[in-house]
Amino acid sequence: MTMRLTRFASLSALLLVACPGSDDAPADTDPSMGTAGTGTTTNTTPGTSNDDTEGPITSADSTMGTGSETDDPPGTTEDPPVEAEVHWVGRYDASDPAAVRMGWSGSGFVIRFDGTGASVRMTDEADFFTVVIDGEVQQPPLATQDGEQVYPLAAGLPAGEHTIEVYRRTEGQWGITTIHDVMVDGELLPPPAVTRRIELIGDSLSNGYGNEGMDPCPFTTDTQNNYLTYGPIVAREVGAELHTISWSSKGVVYNYGDDMFEPVPQLYPRSVPADPSSTWDYAWQPDLVAISLGTNDFSTDNDPTQELFVSTYEQFMADVRSNYPDAFFLVLAPLLQGNEQNIVDGYIAEVIANRAAAGDTNMAYANINVPWIGVGCNQHPTVATHEAMAELFREQVQIHMGW
Repeated sequence: MTMRLTRFASLSALLLVACPGSDDAPADTDPSMGTAGTGTTTNTTPGTSNDDTEGPITSADSTMGTGSETDDPPGTTEDPPVEAEVHWVGRYDASDPAAVRMGWSGSGFVIRFDGTGASVRMTDEADFFTVVIDGEVQQPPLATQDGEQVYPLAAGLPAGEHTIEVYRRTEGQWGITTIHDVMVDGELLPPPAVTRRIELIGDSLSNGYGNEGMDPCPFTTDTQNNYLTYGPIVAREVGAELHTISWSSKGVVYNYGDDMFEPVPQLYPRSVPADPSSTWDYAWQPDLVAISLGTNDFSTDNDPTQELFVSTYEQFMADVRSNYPDAFFLVLAPLLQGNEQNIVDGYIAEVIANRAAAGDTNMAYANINVPWIGVGCNQHPTVATHEAMAELFREQVQIHMGW
């Protein structure tokens, strides 16, 4: 049996509860729901996640298409979605009714289905993806090839309900992921509701640059694993959906060295990081916004002045606040050394004080840096270091959010 759906959900989920396997399979499971290569095919026809372009909605229910799964206030989602849909993870571009594009670290999709397998047809530029089946991370990661390809995600699963999560390990500067179809051998089911949301804005520290390598080693895309960085680790622990907006070497004013081309404030509005024409609509509203910036600004001798750094950072925070009026902001200390750490901490304290004077007091500062456990590629934190950072980040989330 092949069923073709005409809607994609605008939900995003980083953490989903694993569904039961064969031991809990419903007694009326229909083995005729499909075999490998057939089953349910879901077409990518979402609505207005960006560019104010509304995609076609042929379902009788036309409530989706805003980039958010509910009209409820952030963090108050109670009732699960009714329709069988696909969870989009992170920011995405659905302006083309025939495909969904994405690129930020940790972006991807999640499906829940009653069946035995699933696959995805996508165009990707030789990146890597974490695939999670019923809560179990699959090894090795999914490695893509240039051009449009069909990639099996699972086959021969016990008949019954399953959840498959697919997350991009590789950051946005390494190309765009275009998803054409998500196919299941069986019946697509409604995705779980999302009740907590976090947005993390950062640089290489937040996207996992080189975290699976061991120094000395040059950076390669196979050593970058966003799934095992401090942000996603904590998001899974607290049951929150996460959007990660990060790009290695980028800063608030100066990028690594003396580069000033497209620092984070210029990249931030994009739904697809490598596409300057894509624009996110901010209908998805986080409960918590964590910002980890400043390391690259002061990475070399060409440092911005205090006035330039403070004013630019303050304006960026004001811009983010205009998009998320109700979110709590947690500003994280950059990763610097010696007296420079103290100096920049003082700059950031000034930013927070200025924002408070302007009436924005819904924020706090935290330092989650830890002694490193090993060194990853190009002098970056290892997975073990990210795990230690996650413990401190988790404490801050509990203090300020009660999660």
